[in-house]
Amino acid sequence: MLFKSIISTIRRRRSINKIVHELSKLSDRELDDIGVARKQILSIAKTNAHA
Repeated sequence: MLFKSIISTIRRRRSINKIVHELSKLSDRELDDIGVARKQILSIAKTNAHA
């Protein structure tokens, strides 16, 4: 059980990092077009990350 929990946490963190990386590459204009402020990126990533 503990092992599965650790693996799940690692996968979720990787997912968060990937989302943050991809959104961070967008310009402020592109982020504005999709209704996202740069300061929201981490929050959005945490909300949408999968384990």
